[in-house]
Amino acid sequence: MSSSDGKELIAFLHSSFPSAIPPTTAESDLPTASHTLYPSITYTDPEKVDISHWLTTSARLAVPDEDEAKHAERLGSLNIHLSTRTTLLGSKPSVADAAIYHRLAPAVKGWSAEERTGEKGYHHIVRYIDFVQNAPLFGLSIPADEKVDIDVNDVKFVHKPIDPKEEKERKKKEKAAAAAAGDTPLLVGKGKDKGQDHAKSKAPNPEETAKAATTNDTTTQPTKKEKKEKAPKQPKQPPKETPLSPHLIDLRVGHILKAIPHPNADSLYVSTIACGDPPGTENTSEHEGQIVRKVCSGLNGLIPISEMQDRKIIAVCNLKPVTMRGIKSVAMVLAASPRLKEGEEDNHKGPVELVNPPEGAVAGERVWFQGWEGEPEGVLNPKKKVWESLQPGFTTTEGLEVGFEAGVVEALKGVEEERGQGVRLLVTMSGGVCTVKSLKGATVR
Repeated sequence: MSSSDGKELIAFLHSSFPSAIPPTTAESDLPTASHTLYPSITYTDPEKVDISHWLTTSARLAVPDEDEAKHAERLGSLNIHLSTRTTLLGSKPSVADAAIYHRLAPAVKGWSAEERTGEKGYHHIVRYIDFVQNAPLFGLSIPADEKVDIDVNDVKFVHKPIDPKEEKERKKKEKAAAAAAGDTPLLVGKGKDKGQDHAKSKAPNPEETAKAATTNDTTTQPTKKEKKEKAPKQPKQPPKETPLSPHLIDLRVGHILKAIPHPNADSLYVSTIACGDPPGTENTSEHEGQIVRKVCSGLNGLIPISEMQDRKIIAVCNLKPVTMRGIKSVAMVLAASPRLKEGEEDNHKGPVELVNPPEGAVAGERVWFQGWEGEPEGVLNPKKKVWESLQPGFTTTEGLEVGFEAGVVEALKGVEEERGQGVRLLVTMSGGVCTVKSLKGATVR
């Protein structure tokens, strides 16, 4: 947010909340202003993080010199977000709603009818702008002549709502068609067929009936068919254990879009990181048109927050998610720090340096240690302590490259001879090497 734009937003808020937002309010105070504006509302920690992120997004929307494609992508992402929400947080008002309104209202005023409610228009944004400027929920004092003129009846294209029953039937037909196309027989009524076969097997044979009728020996009891001896069940073979290897760790290039201080922990940052996840991936969300993860890292006080903005890093993406002071963290940012000497305690004072992917690497690109290639696990089982066992081998070289030294990992002693002795470098698919700024012989975690 530029200084002039930030002052304009503060002036806009001051006009509606003169006692809560004085003209001298600093831009950095806005993320925590929601409770002051709406004291009856309680915000969870994840919601506080979302407010801060939406404030950043509001500053990036409607920037005159921004790339048009990127701008359209952000508007589209916001439009989709609002399609199932009344406010940015769902139903709770926040300072972010006022910021988005302040940013977008002038742009919406200039939109054509097609841009507003056409087939490819931003229907939900237009509805949202009208709601924010008129609903008492937000408490905004906007003069009538400054409001966006929106005719709620002027809709150029009506999107047909999805009928749950029709959608279920459609999916059922698609599944049947896919099965037919793959020559897969549908097992409909399989239970009935079994019953019919059973009935046929019990039907009397005419010859046997006649024979039985002419038999005078009533003392002979029919013999029962001998039961076939069942073969003993073979015990299930336990799944083969995958040998311990650093390839089990899902290491990827990540792009930090935004980082803020954790609202409840002085030592933590909360970063919004694009890691190349496809839409629908568990524990992800959408931010500015990208699928992202929220990641808590204990770097506050060790790395300036300015160095955590809009930068590429290396992330560990298959650790089990953990909630840190109310916010779920679903990855880990790799950083280097001096290796502790024997008997020395970790005081977490640094120095600490983030691991840098090679120039040109893109978010989501897999990285691995040379000679240890392979597919990573989906989610590492915490009981097997894969990360804890392998992390001591993560190191930096005299040339400031990041590498893996199997010889220092207790469970891999002797295995390094098969893979080649020495430190194996952390590289991208294109062969670029991951590095640190200045720490030699450091531990990486």
